[in-house]
Amino acid sequence: QVQESGGGLVQAGGSLRLSCTTSGRTLSTVGWFRQAPGKEREFVAAIRWRTGATDTADSKRGRFFISRDNAKNMIYLQMNSLKPEDTAVYYCAVATYDRGVYTPKVGDHYEYWGQGTQVTVSS
Repeated sequence: QVQESGGGLVQAGGSLRLSCTTSGRTLSTVGWFRQAPGKEREFVAAIRWRTGATDTADSKRGRFFISRDNAKNMIYLQMNSLKPEDTAVYYCAVATYDRGVYTPKVGDHYEYWGQGTQVTVSS
C-alpha cells in the first residue's frame, strides 16, 4: 500500500512537506506527481532508491526537493515558496523493480499509486 500525507492549506510563499509510506515494499523508484483540476497529471520529482539520485521537473527545481529515509522506507517532498498554481492533488507512485529503461517522468514507470493528498495554496 502507498499512502501520502502532509497536504493541506497554506498561504502563498509558505512551505509543506509531503510524506509517502510504502508498507515495506522493495523499492526501485519513487515518484511524486500532481494533478490540478481540469489539467493532466504532471511529473514533479522522483528518486532512485538504491542510489538516491533524483530527478525534478524543471519548473519545480529549486523549490521542490525529494528525499528518502531508508530506515523508515519513507519518501518526502519538501515544497517551498509555494504558489497558487501549485494547488493540486499530489500522488506518490512506486516502482518495485528496475526497468530496462529509466523513465521516471512517465506514469507507466510505476506499479503502485497512492490515493493522493490535497495541497491548496491561497493567494
